[in-house]
Amino acid sequence: MVGPDILVIAAFAYLAGSIPFGLLVTRLGGKGDIRAIGSGNIGATNVLRTGSKGLAFATLLLDGGKGAAVVLATASLGGDALAIGVAGLMAVVGHCFPVWLKFRGGKGVATCVATFAAFDIRLGIVFVILWLGTATATRYSSLAALVATMGCSVASVWLQLPMPVAGAVIIMSGISWTRHHENIGRLLTGQESRIGKK
Repeated sequence: MVGPDILVIAAFAYLAGSIPFGLLVTRLGGKGDIRAIGSGNIGATNVLRTGSKGLAFATLLLDGGKGAAVVLATASLGGDALAIGVAGLMAVVGHCFPVWLKFRGGKGVATCVATFAAFDIRLGIVFVILWLGTATATRYSSLAALVATMGCSVASVWLQLPMPVAGAVIIMSGISWTRHHENIGRLLTGQESRIGKK
């Protein structure tokens, strides 16, 4: 699937991915503008800082769901590996750089994991195992995300996924790493907050 069809898929996936569910959920939940709270990020981790686990969980599901949905929809419509890879990649690009918020979005973790699982359930399992293992051992959510996305990049090649899909996984992981640059700096200086720390 090439040409105009790919462009339509890319545009649709980007627009779906750019829906700022964290912002919408917190406003509907009466918590105001999530961008004025905590880190200012629109993702589930920052939504949790509002004190509402329910809103954070809803954000997690919705941010993940939009990535998985575009991948599964593309596959159900007969999209090939290239179309599926582009759909997943553009959903993450949309989440991280949403046009509605002047391209200032989230870090893509929830969208990545659900999209990886939609690509191949084994990638989703790898992500969850690595995230939980790292988070349990270090209590750093950001480090867990970095390890899990890197692990999925390696796994996508090791599992011999179609090249467009494996390439999308690697690029998506790279985008998420880039969005974590401040966290990486704090990890290196020992200033990153641990899970459960007030």
